[in-house]
Amino acid sequence: MFSLSEMSPDPRASKKRKRLGRGESSGHGKTCGRGGKGQTARSGAPRRRHSEGGQSPLQRRVPKYGFTAIGLVKSRIAAVNLQDLGRFKDGAVVTLKALQEKGIAPKHATILRILGNGKLERSIKVEAHYFTAGATEKIQKANGSVQTLTPPTKNN
Repeated sequence: MFSLSEMSPDPRASKKRKRLGRGESSGHGKTCGRGGKGQTARSGAPRRRHSEGGQSPLQRRVPKYGFTAIGLVKSRIAAVNLQDLGRFKDGAVVTLKALQEKGIAPKHATILRILGNGKLERSIKVEAHYFTAGATEKIQKANGSVQTLTPPTKNN
């Protein structure tokens, strides 16, 4: 018969902890597994991920390249597809401000460009700075109207 008092855990189930600094013959004496002297041997001294130990780091050795123009005209253009204009009711006037209020166009946009993707089944008046040929055609087919605005100048 088998009893609980005779049970013991598998000897491989628990690993003995590494006892550091208990003499040379233990295998973990003297430097206690930390190698030689220097930065890594010190307590509480983690290195930065890209540290190269005094050598000029790679991101400083490689020359800079590329250019990101922040705040140029492209970032101020809101491109809206015809399928997004389906949210407006028949006879509505769609402007940049109206699109921004509905969350379709970004708040920082100052120029509106209407693209021809999707279908439009409502008769609406669209006021924008730019229209694609397909967008103009589809709006007019749905008995809507198109009004082209002059884009704002740099000073505005």
